[in-house]
Amino acid sequence: MCVLVAEDNVMQADMLGRYLRQEGYRVRIVHDGTTALDEVRRDPPDLLLLDVMMPGMDGLEVVRTLRNESDVPVLMLTARSTEDDLLHGLDLGADDYVTKPYSPRELMARVRTLLRRVHRTGTGGGIVLGELRIDAERHEVDMRGSAVECTASEFRILHTMAASPGRVFSRAQLLSAVHGLDGYITARTIDAHVMNLRKKIEAQPRRPAYLLTVHGVGYKLVDGSGA
Repeated sequence: MCVLVAEDNVMQADMLGRYLRQEGYRVRIVHDGTTALDEVRRDPPDLLLLDVMMPGMDGLEVVRTLRNESDVPVLMLTARSTEDDLLHGLDLGADDYVTKPYSPRELMARVRTLLRRVHRTGTGGGIVLGELRIDAERHEVDMRGSAVECTASEFRILHTMAASPGRVFSRAQLLSAVHGLDGYITARTIDAHVMNLRKKIEAQPRRPAYLLTVHGVGYKLVDGSGA
């Protein structure tokens, strides 16, 4: 598997490269956002490790641009530790984030978890709920016959709920499904992913017919019939 590192600090980038190579990954390194986009377009990696604070095009703008054309998984590295800043990155389409300073063990655990999610083989083929279809083996989602571009985290949430339609999932259960034993992500992360999914699959995101809130409990996915 190949990891593309976009980090403007040369020493930090080299250190990240050493950690990743020790884990057995192939590594490409760039030092600015524009080159990162060019590299993803030229030869998409299995994962983009993306620093937020870069000169010129910063990491947030890279994600914003990338999500219009690619679903490559993105793990953001950020010194912005406020919850609103972190959720903004997720809202733009990042799959996960690590705040600086971070430990190498934590970072590598995040990388492994995200890559396992992306490359985990689905079972049972496609699931159809009304006009929504989720195909785990092909990692595809379509609504009313049109393809829906989802991040790896969004797809995992959607597929987890689609496998048990009508079942109510708590935020903790969805966190477990998406991040395994990773306890660093907050429940608000799930809320951000759900809001993004509604924008993508619902005709009226503010009045969802498929991805419903069960107040005080969590979320459920239904067939959109209203029955």
